[in-house]
Formats: sequence, C-alpha cells, structure tokens
Amino acid sequence: MTASWRFSTLADRHRALGSKLEDWSGMGTAWTYDKDADEEYIAIRTKAGLMDVSGLKKVHITGPHASHLIDLATTRDVEKIYPGKSAYACMLNEAGKFTDDCILYRTGPNAWMVVHGSGTGHEELQRASVGRDVSLRFDDNLHDLSLQGPTAVDYLAKHVPGIRDLNYFHHMQTQLFGLPVMISRTGYTGERGYEIFCRGQDVGTIWDRILDEGKSAGIIPCRFTTLDMLRVESYLLFYPYDNSQKYPFDNEGPGDTLWELGLDFTVSPGKTGFRGAEEHYRLKGKERFKIYGVLLDGQEPADEGAPVYRDGRQVGVVTCAMYSPLVEKSMGIARLDVDCAVEDTKLEIRNKSGAIKATAQPLPFDDPKKTKRTAKG
Repeated sequence: MTASWRFSTLADRHRALGSKLEDWSGMGTAWTYDKDADEEYIAIRTKAGLMDVSGLKKVHITGPHASHLIDLATTRDVEKIYPGKSAYACMLNEAGKFTDDCILYRTGPNAWMVVHGSGTGHEELQRASVGRDVSLRFDDNLHDLSLQGPTAVDYLAKHVPGIRDLNYFHHMQTQLFGLPVMISRTGYTGERGYEIFCRGQDVGTIWDRILDEGKSAGIIPCRFTTLDMLRVESYLLFYPYDNSQKYPFDNEGPGDTLWELGLDFTVSPGKTGFRGAEEHYRLKGKERFKIYGVLLDGQEPADEGAPVYRDGRQVGVVTCAMYSPLVEKSMGIARLDVDCAVEDTKLEIRNKSGAIKATAQPLPFDDPKKTKRTAKG
C-alpha cells in the first residue's frame, strides 16, 4: 500500500507550482514549491497567503450521544461550546499522555465536526463511541483552504456578508462565490485568518478565484511547510515533530504530558471524566522537560534535532527552527530540561556546522497577547 491513500482535488495545481506532493497524514501534500519560502512567510505576516490544509482529518459526529462522546474523548467542557463556536482541545491516553490535538466545531445541538492531525484522534473518538447512540463519519470530500494574514478579512468582506463580525474560534455556514462553505476564524499561523471548508468539487474554483482576484492585494499560494516558520514564532506545536514520538526518552515509551507541552490550558477548569484525566492531574509538577523557546545569536537557524547544551551538558533538543527575515532573528522551539526553561538562561546549540550561542526565551516570540488573531472589525 502506498503511503498516500487520501487525495486533494488540488493535486494538479500543486504540481504546477512545483510540488512533488510529499505525504502527510496519508495525503499527498505540498511541502515544496518552486519559489522561496521566505516570500510566503512574508506574505502571510504582512498581507495574506492561501494554503491547502485538506490533509487535516475531518470527522462528523452526530446523534443523541454526540456531546457525551466528545466529553469523554477530549479535554474541553462541551456544554460551553454552542452551535457556531469552536474550541481547541487535546486527547489523552489512559496514562494521561498526549495523543492528538483537534478543533471541536459544534454545528448543531447534536452535531459536531472534529478536525485533527496525524495523531490517533480518530481512534480516540471511535473508542469513546462504543455502545453509544452516535454516528461517526470520516469526510475526505470536505476540503480545507486556509486564508491567513492581516488582509484576509478585507478580501473575504467583499464576498461574505458579516465576516468582519465573526469572532476568533467561531464559524459560519455561508456561501462563497455562490458555493456552499463553512468559514471558520481559525488557523495555524498566529495571524488573523480563516479556514474555508468546501466540497471537493468546488475547491478548485474557490482556490483559483481567490488567487486570481487577490493577486493585486498580495495574496499568494503557500506551501504547507511555510507553517513551520510561522508556528515557531507563534508557539504552535505539530505532532509528532515536537513530541517524544520523535525524541524519545531513554527506557520510556512515547508520550508527553500537557504540563510538559504547555497545553494544560486546553483542560476546562475542573473538568474530570475524560480519558486520562486522573493521570493528567497526578502528573502535574512531575514534568521531565518543558517546551520553551530558544533565541540564537546570528542569522543561522538551528538544525532540526540539534542538541542544546548548558555548561557542557546536554539539556534539550531543538524541534523546529527558523530565521525571520522580518525581525532578523534566529529562533526555535525546544524541549528543555525544566531548570533550563527559564528566561535568559545561557545555552549552546550544536549544529552540524558548529556551535551557536543562544538564550532560553518564553513562547510565543510573536504577538504574545494574541492581539492579531483575535482582532475585531
């Protein structure tokens, strides 16, 4: 069986831009284009970019027990999520360790859509559905275009009435170019942005028209891996690339706690009863590492997986790094020993090309108060 068993209708458009459609989560995805990634990063930070993120897995959950299923499988209080609202959530195993993250979209009283990445989200949902009056349907016809950047709202406002009133982590059922879509004010860039969920038969029309009409405003197509530059600045983790699945501990199986990843905020205050809850709470204060930022001297970015040293002893590893041509700084996300995850701790990043001095810095580097992504009007 080939690695890719899911297919985006936009595959030929990505090939025309130079992509070889490398696999991600079972779908051929545009990891590369025939142009400089810096151009796409700058477009999203200053204007807007359009990405095909259809490789995200979409699961529709309907029925009288739909909310109960999500309550069991995820960390969020579902009763606080009303139709038209969404929430970022995590899923854990019985050991209280992270297995996937997702966005929960409530589309009706007994109807939800869960969008997750390459972890075991679907399996967690199936496990929670056993013996309950609920239907799960995996939907690959539903494509997902991400229009991200400060001018995204200006473009959409020409076509979608009320889009300026759509708050962060809310969604609306509407039309775009006369085609049925769900538009969500979410994304993975740290900018004000929107995800456009549409049918496979419509996605080509929507992609082409946004890029054609938006060209004069600086909207350009962006590869999937441009997200790596954006997520480093904005503290957005990517399973399994920041996790112990890729950077295992000696004599331990894979699995990280939400306390270690800095994702404990995804547990609604006081919530119990979700899978792994007891272990999650028990493991507070027992962190083996912390996800933290590293700021490097000079312009050279850290190698992916570069070891981090302090006083001659390895204290961590860089999981993702970038050099920003906008702020002219080299920075990265790292897994650091707890005592090193302290602002201004002096570190050394050992690239293959040589050692680079660095300091530990809190995340996110960009827009720590999230004013851009939550802006109104």
